[in-house]
Amino acid sequence: MNLSNLQPAEGSTRNNKRLGRGTGSGRGGTSTRGHKGQKSRSGYSKKSGFEGGQMPLQRRVPKFGFKNINRIEYKAVNLDVLAGLTENGSVTTLDSAFFVSAGLASKSAKIKVLGRGEITKALEVHAHAFSKSAVEAIEKAGGKAVTL
Repeated sequence: MNLSNLQPAEGSTRNNKRLGRGTGSGRGGTSTRGHKGQKSRSGYSKKSGFEGGQMPLQRRVPKFGFKNINRIEYKAVNLDVLAGLTENGSVTTLDSAFFVSAGLASKSAKIKVLGRGEITKALEVHAHAFSKSAVEAIEKAGGKAVTL
């Protein structure tokens, strides 16, 4: 057996319907589209969400709320997580590359350090945003909070 004599399994393929090839073919005349109506015309394509002229669901259901297109999404990292990552290592500077390598954030994510937990080691933390309690705790431990 080689590539030149491969064939599909018996009965797994069928010939396509040949439409509009005259009345003798069994599929001539209306070409299996039926008589008249929108679907029988050439160029017909059903739009997604179209309900035959009835008001579509996405327009019937009420909309509410507000989506701020300028919202900045931050990846939250707490102090107890930072303490756990640095307690057995000699790392003192935590920047975005560290957060990515630790699996806490993606490359493009903006990082915000929050104040849950305690930190005892003096760390220099580089992040896009800090909560007030996080800055206080980092500086109290002798570290530095640097905003990117």
